Amino acid sequence: MLSKNKIKFIRSLEQKKFRKESGSFLAEGKKLVADLQGHFKCRLIAATTQWLNANRNISADEIIEVTKDELSKASLLKTPQDVLAVFDIPSFPFEKDIPDKELCLALDDIQDPGNLGTIIRIADWFGIRHIYCSTETVDAFSPKTVQATMGAISRVFLHYCDIKELIADLDNVPVFGTFLDGEDIYTKELSGNGIIVMGNEGNGISKEVSELINRKILIPNYPKGTETSESLNVAVATAIVCSEFRRRMI
Repeated sequence: MLSKNKIKFIRSLEQKKFRKESGSFLAEGKKLVADLQGHFKCRLIAATTQWLNANRNISADEIIEVTKDELSKASLLKTPQDVLAVFDIPSFPFEKDIPDKELCLALDDIQDPGNLGTIIRIADWFGIRHIYCSTETVDAFSPKTVQATMGAISRVFLHYCDIKELIADLDNVPVFGTFLDGEDIYTKELSGNGIIVMGNEGNGISKEVSELINRKILIPNYPKGTETSESLNVAVATAIVCSEFRRRMI
């Protein structure tokens, strides 16, 4: 059974402070835990008898059989599932020359965990393996973000860094960003390498980062010239942009 201390520890992982102190994060649900197995070191699995019987090849430092009632006391979900797991937060090697070779994303102060999780999922879908997050971007290993990635977080490399410094150090690398005064993405020349910068939900790309972007693009509304919503959700915009980049590569 789960001790009170174990429950307290699991629930503490909702807070960044305790994730940082312990170097671990929480994942809940059959598919998510299965997707993360083998990619991140697993410290703890708490699961029902039914789940454990169906998953005899799991690997973890500690495996605890629990009832659904016990699981609900530790779970952060409104509707707890049959399993939760605690994994080590990975450390990804930081390589500044990756944008020279392939297409990457840079996130300038994304604040919503759901948006970040969806963007990670989008990057995974379109084969974008490296995401550079500003230091003010929400933690990718928060429970809400991890859940929103639907397992994609195991296949994407996340780097928290100074976005301005990263871009400033690039030499002759395409740096794309979406702006209302940018060029139509459907007619603009795109590339198979470089960085696509996506901005904050409310403020867009910061002034400091905007000054370093050398290719401004626009997702046009339809039909042109008509009154529409002021802007797109950042995750939706990311999907549209990534889709067009990949379409050109086919």
